[in-house]
Amino acid sequence: MKPVLERINLARQQSIVAFHYEAASFETPWHFHPQHELTYIEESVGTKFIGDYVGAYEAGELVLLRSNLPHCWKNQVREKEQAKSIVVQWNKGIFAKVPELHQIFTMLKEASKGIIFEIDTTREFLPLLKQLPTYESAELYIKLLHLLLQLSKCSYKTLSGTSFKDDLPDSYSSRMSMIQDFVATAFPRKIYLKEVAGLVNMTEQSFARFFKKMMGRSFFTFLNEYRINMASRMLLDTDWSVAEISFKCGYESLPFFYKQFQKFQQVSPSKYRKQFI
Repeated sequence: MKPVLERINLARQQSIVAFHYEAASFETPWHFHPQHELTYIEESVGTKFIGDYVGAYEAGELVLLRSNLPHCWKNQVREKEQAKSIVVQWNKGIFAKVPELHQIFTMLKEASKGIIFEIDTTREFLPLLKQLPTYESAELYIKLLHLLLQLSKCSYKTLSGTSFKDDLPDSYSSRMSMIQDFVATAFPRKIYLKEVAGLVNMTEQSFARFFKKMMGRSFFTFLNEYRINMASRMLLDTDWSVAEISFKCGYESLPFFYKQFQKFQQVSPSKYRKQFI
């Protein structure tokens, strides 16, 4: 299988594209492209997959991705809520490597693992970001350069444990999209390794090795991360009890749910709910 390559529609005389996205859901699958990308989430909540990272996302997040870094956002479809974002994509090498832009290139190097900016430090630059889709040609180039320079001075953290600077191996394929889509629908019930392996036409042993190589951890560790992310969102968005949420996220044992929640969130479910509400 070949990697899922997204082809960015850049005109012959164009090296940057900036646009608003609005739909019921983020439809782009697990993918990569040779352009760098800056994504700002305007509306929706869900799960983001950046390299080997999996975690919740919410409105207000700003993420920078270096070229060839696999990624996708999967939102929770809600009534009266759309998946909205502002996306900027640009070709590598459009900015000269001069000393004055050293901070930008340092930031782009870090972005090979995906970086998320602290919301408080980027708030003042959001008006400029939101205006980018209205600019064209040289004006867009200059405005993007200015924005990247300002962002390079902001606080941020990396997401993926593995960087992807070069072309992806063939094993980064539609298999990952199939696995993620399967987990998104099947996580409330018991999942067997055999059925996931069969989904991508692999033996259990081959699938276990493939997934560990791609994501840096076992499938069931990944599954627990996903379930705990969903549980965290339910704690904030519903008044369900902890036991109800545990069951709805596929946990048959409440003590095991508590153990997994503490492992990934470093706090108990009850304290998590109190902390954010």
